[in-house]
Amino acid sequence: MSLKIYISGKLYDKADAKISVYDHGLLYGDGVFEGIRAYSGRVFRLTKHVERLYESARSIHLEIPISQEAMAKAIVDTVAVNGLSDAYVRAVVTRGSGSLGLDPRKTTDPQIIIIADAISLYPAELYEHGLKIITAGTQRNHPSALNPRIKSLNYLNNIMAKIEGTNAGCLEALMLNHKGEVAECTGDNIFIVRRGELLTPGIDAGILEGITRDAVIELARAAGITVVERSMDRHDIYTADECFLTGTAAEVIPVVECDGRSIGLGKPGPVTLDLLRRFHTLVREEK
Repeated sequence: MSLKIYISGKLYDKADAKISVYDHGLLYGDGVFEGIRAYSGRVFRLTKHVERLYESARSIHLEIPISQEAMAKAIVDTVAVNGLSDAYVRAVVTRGSGSLGLDPRKTTDPQIIIIADAISLYPAELYEHGLKIITAGTQRNHPSALNPRIKSLNYLNNIMAKIEGTNAGCLEALMLNHKGEVAECTGDNIFIVRRGELLTPGIDAGILEGITRDAVIELARAAGITVVERSMDRHDIYTADECFLTGTAAEVIPVVECDGRSIGLGKPGPVTLDLLRRFHTLVREEK
């Protein structure tokens, strides 16, 4: 069965799902998106994802032409019409078709695109054995230039760092901010375990406010683990007892090496594995 793609109120076969080549989402990366997961037919934290999508749109002065309630329904319906129980959902809003100039006032008809499909970001064995990462030379966008809290279609900053990682034989790369502090990886937030505490960069480090990140913080605190959001540098990563990444697609994945240095014992640690188990339980049980 061909996948059905939602575009602005209609469903199209995957091969027929098209938008204008004059759309500023294509021409300039002018638009916003969300990556969302469905588990056992239920969309995980749908309201939070939709709220973040609309916040991103508001920040770039893009008016989404349907309500948040209608957006949420369209996402749920797209998962259902494709007969998917476990799925990755990409919700995209473009600026719309316009001229070849930058002026967004000359665009019309923003496009809403919803894709529901399967995804496996990392091989299953890496969840058992852990990832190796490097630090990218590409800095995270300065918040005053393009705020990383906006989940925009312009992902070139992350892609450039991703290329550095893959060229070094790593599937992920650590990104530092303009102050040389740890921000996040190319597609995931980062955590370390140090002396029994869970540490992660705060919002002021220039990171995306990850929904999986928030869920893991909630799970850790419910388990009695102290969670501290603070600035970190690479020394903190190198000397951590454990390290892991969180993201909608990645979920919770251990990191066992950074820049050629083993982290902890060089294998996934007990806190990481416990939080991974708790997260898998949460996504299957949360209403």
